[in-house]
Amino acid sequence: MEYKDYYAALGVPRTASKAEIKKQFRKLARQYHPDVNKGDAAAERRFKEISEAHEVLGDPEKRKLYDRLGSDWEAYQRAGAAGGNPFAGFAGFRGGSSGAGPGGGVRFEFHGNPEDLEGFSDFFRTFFAGGAAAGGGPRGGAQGRTATAPRPPRPRARAGSLEDLLGGMGGLDLDLDGLGGRTVASQRRPDAEAEVEVSLEEAFHGTQRRIEVEGRRLDVRIPRGVDTGRRIRLSGKAGSGADAGDLYLRVRVQPHPLFARAGNDLRRELPVTLGEALLGAEVPVSSLKGRVLLSIPAGTQNGRTFRLKGQGMPRFRAAPDDAPAGDLLVKVDVVLPTQLSDETREAAARFVSLADQPDPRI
Repeated sequence: MEYKDYYAALGVPRTASKAEIKKQFRKLARQYHPDVNKGDAAAERRFKEISEAHEVLGDPEKRKLYDRLGSDWEAYQRAGAAGGNPFAGFAGFRGGSSGAGPGGGVRFEFHGNPEDLEGFSDFFRTFFAGGAAAGGGPRGGAQGRTATAPRPPRPRARAGSLEDLLGGMGGLDLDLDGLGGRTVASQRRPDAEAEVEVSLEEAFHGTQRRIEVEGRRLDVRIPRGVDTGRRIRLSGKAGSGADAGDLYLRVRVQPHPLFARAGNDLRRELPVTLGEALLGAEVPVSSLKGRVLLSIPAGTQNGRTFRLKGQGMPRFRAAPDDAPAGDLLVKVDVVLPTQLSDETREAAARFVSLADQPDPRI
């Protein structure tokens, strides 16, 4: 079992702040997430590696333990290989005294199914499950896994965060005698859900909303291209602290008086005059992007639909090979003149006679 350098895994210095670690993790997670790299085993392994590193370095208490362990890792390995207490090096963590004797420094108790730690490295499981993952069980008075009645695992997020893992296995108890007390990692709090309503223009351009969840006000960003029914996940925003759950925003897009939406495409009607439809013209059309000119050919029939490429809704988190936006479908509505004068009627009659149009119902 090799020592895992979590700082190297994230590419941050040992002096990095919590904010810097979180920022770097988010950057790497977006790059190596399985949804972005479907079928790429190497990217999946890298994603698990950085997730495991963030679970430890992103938590101040775990980071303290990890930093202390790092300098004593060779002694830790030797103690484990010799059948002694591999955690004896922690006995002097506070105050410099190591007189607690074998097994007196650190006790790790893991309650639940050992299988719930699958997906994490041997190093992680050994460190956070009392060395049992390395084989051999408790030695020299050190406490290893404590068997309890198995509990069915609860659903966990695919990203495999430690908070989700703890929520599925019933808790991870750390008895840190050398740190002067007992710390119990709390279970992950429930997720929360809220509804947010936006206009079609806001869904097109993206917007921000201020919402209130459990007495807290949050400014959240609504990305471009959202549609009614879309759920947006805000990690760790359901509550406060390391055990906060996720907040899911359910989006509802308000109906628009001019545009109807069909997926990423938009539809609208365009009134044109008889002369524009009969003789042809360039007609301005308003879209959510701005105004464009539509060329109406001579003899355009009422109800004809024109497709304006890329003038529809932006695609929500489009893949690199996807079109960035849908299309705008414009249906022509020919508006005939009304309240004709006697002179206009005579001119229209002469025109109809000259046009000699065949019966369209035959």
